[in-house]
Amino acid sequence: MDPGSLIGIGLALFAIFASLVMDGGNPAALIAPSALLLTFGGTLGVGMASAAFADAKRLPKLIKHALLSPPIEPDGAVGALVGFAEKARHSGLLTLEEEAKATDDPFLRKGIEMVVDGTDPEEIRDVLEADITSMRSRHKAGAKFFSDMGGFAPTLGIIGTVLGLIHVLQNLSTPGKLGPMIAAAFTATLWGVLQANVFWLPIANKLRRSSELEIQRMELLLEGILSIQAGASPRLVEQRLLAFLEPARREAVSQSRAAAA
Repeated sequence: MDPGSLIGIGLALFAIFASLVMDGGNPAALIAPSALLLTFGGTLGVGMASAAFADAKRLPKLIKHALLSPPIEPDGAVGALVGFAEKARHSGLLTLEEEAKATDDPFLRKGIEMVVDGTDPEEIRDVLEADITSMRSRHKAGAKFFSDMGGFAPTLGIIGTVLGLIHVLQNLSTPGKLGPMIAAAFTATLWGVLQANVFWLPIANKLRRSSELEIQRMELLLEGILSIQAGASPRLVEQRLLAFLEPARREAVSQSRAAAA
């Protein structure tokens, strides 16, 4: 699991509530059911209204993915593809069929199976690039849903504050109640801004970053699959794939493979 998002959100909430306590405030005063209902419920509602219902149904899955998904590391894919290249070099492409069935990666399995079937390289590229494009589109829609909610939430908070102030103006005849009523009115703005900048926008950015890493890994796999089909040597396959990695990770992968050899 990549703990960055959970740690970051937890740190942000701690900083907000700790600063409130340091200034003598009471965190319990922020637990206003009406403000929470308006900002969270209203934001979710307008988010659903601005997107396809299929995107809204993916909301729990997307939150889980952003907060709990394991880090995407293409290092292992380099080793797997070099292993395929070595086997193809020594025993021929047809021997990769059983290896492909054993892999857990459907993208890699599809590519190797097409290689074994003798599919034209351009057709392999077209099919696999179509998979990458489709995945990019799905990921973009998911990130946009949270980004949109991050834009709607502060506005819903302002609506809550306006509604609260209307209630205040209706009770000017009772001055003793005005202070708590005004404070409750501004609580909605606080929750709108807080949820946008602590929850929705960070999750949207995390989904975009995860998508970039996944696309990078799939492009690495695509290059490796085509190199294997072209009969490239395992060393050349490795060098081509290392170009997709950051310099520090290239060195780590090279050392790991050298140690294994």
